[in-house]
Parts: sequence; structure tokens; C-alpha cells
Amino acid sequence: MRLKLLSTVAALATFVAGAAVSEELRLSHQWSNQDVRNKVAQIVADEVAAADVDLDIKIFGSQSLFKAREQYTPLSRGQLDMTILPLSYAGGQQPAYNLTLMPGLVKNHDHAARLNNSDFMKALQEIMAQDDVMVLVHGYLAGGFAGTKGCITKPEDVAGLQTRAAGKAFEQMLAGAGASIASMSSSEIYNAMQTGVLDAANTSSSSFVSYRIYEQVKCYTPAGDVALWFMYQPMLMNKSTFEALNEEQQAALLDAAAKAQAFYLEEAKKEDAASADVFREAGVEIATMSQADFDAWRALAQKTSYAKFVEDTPDGQKLLDMALAVE
Repeated sequence: MRLKLLSTVAALATFVAGAAVSEELRLSHQWSNQDVRNKVAQIVADEVAAADVDLDIKIFGSQSLFKAREQYTPLSRGQLDMTILPLSYAGGQQPAYNLTLMPGLVKNHDHAARLNNSDFMKALQEIMAQDDVMVLVHGYLAGGFAGTKGCITKPEDVAGLQTRAAGKAFEQMLAGAGASIASMSSSEIYNAMQTGVLDAANTSSSSFVSYRIYEQVKCYTPAGDVALWFMYQPMLMNKSTFEALNEEQQAALLDAAAKAQAFYLEEAKKEDAASADVFREAGVEIATMSQADFDAWRALAQKTSYAKFVEDTPDGQKLLDMALAVE
């Protein structure tokens, strides 16, 4: 009986040792499962699963694993495998990342795609590598302006208005245009406008819709052929974790990322148009930012946001010049 038991245990141990053990990666983000960024994550997870390379990706959305602004540090330490987040959230750790939320740096989605393949992005990725972080999926999302008193397309339109901006660089630029700045999360815009505390806001196309800002404003300036607000929101991975995978797993992950990136770009374009439709249907006036308007904002940004970035960031002028060189 004892010999039989020992042989059974030995056989089981041999089976377990020879069996393929599927590795699990944890991916964290702050959004709901309906958000485009979760859909990007799901494409990567589904494609990797379909490749059958003993690699599973478990997605933790809605800040269920880490808070929105607390994901980069655990990622860099290998405590988290993957994340999708606005890179500027990590601007405190790496000031160069603040360039990924800079007014007028990106003109439209096609320009954003060219930036993703530029020397500027390579320089940012070299900085990420120092933190043991790498990019899997590039992606920019756009945004616009909305006002309770009128349309906002050019700098003069915000003079004297109590304005909420998405990001410190935008606050600096809007203050330079004569606006009074009210700092708050995008989820607070609705109530602030409803109570008269806020006259205008700048945020992403998706946030304008999800927070029903169309119920409080007279005019909306969506991202179009040119837009002032673009935010880089990539899928990142711990570099050492990626390099520890076998060749088949790495290839599956990169193939999945390529499909997700193509989807991300097309969906980002659709979100801008869809937001304009929602505001229009709600009876809100739709304004368009012209190239001349864009140029005026960028000239103001150069004196305010860009100058501050260069002052605060090692090699800031070099990085800024690399970004501006992308046509």
C-alpha cells in the first residue's frame, strides 16, 4: 500500500513538473469597462489568450487595484505588470512626462500618430527604461472647451472667465490669457457650472459626455481638424517582466498590442465626433477652432507653459524642440 502511494505521488509530481503552468499578468487602470481604454486592454488580453502561449492577463479596472495616480511607481518596481494611464500623472517622478499634456503640441490624431513614431517618443521611452518601464500601446485622446456664457475658440475668449483646465500646463496658458483658474477634477465641473462657480472648462471629449456637461453650457468647441488639448495615455509594462517572458509570449503580446493600437487611434477619432453630436442634440452651439486660433494659443503657450517646462525640466528645451519638429 505504501509503495503504491509513493508511486502515485511520484507520478503526480512528474505530471505537474511537465505540465505548462500559465503565467498571469495584472493590468491596472482607472476607468469603467465601457471606456475605450478598457477596450484596448481587453483586446490585448483576448488576443494573447487566443495565441495560446500560456499567458493570461487579468484586468483590474475602476481603480480596484491601485488609485489612478498611484500606478506608475508600483509598475516601475515590478509590483504591477501592466497599466494604462495618462503619462503626465508620473510627471512628479519624471518631469519630462509633463510634455505629454502640453497645449498645442499635438494638432490632431494623425499628428499624434506621427509623434508616437518620432525621435521625441524614443527619447521619452529611454527615460521610461531607466524606471524599468516600456510602452506596449501608444495612444492619445483629445479634448476641447465648453462655456456657460459663450464660445471659446481663441485666447481672448477666456479673459475674465473662471475656468477649469485639465493639467498644470493648461492652467498656466489660460492664466496667461487672462482667465481665473479653478482647480478641480472633471467630475466636479457639472456642479461648479450649475452653481455659477465655473464659467468654462477644458477636458477630454469622453469626460464632457460622461459627466453630462452639455446640460450646463451654451457652447462647445470639440476637437476637430485642429485641437488644443491632447493627452498621451499609453499602455505600459514593466520591462523586466516583459523580458522574462519566453519568445512566443513576447511575440503574442506585441502582436496583440499592434492590433489594440490601431483600434485605439480609430476610436479616439470617433469619440471627438460623437461628443459633438451629443452636445448638438442637446441644443448646445458647436464652435470650431481655426488654424489661426490654434496658432494664437500656441504662441501664448510658448510664453507660458513651454517656458515653464523648459525652466523646470532637465534637457527640457531639447525635448520640446524634438516634439515641435514633428510636422
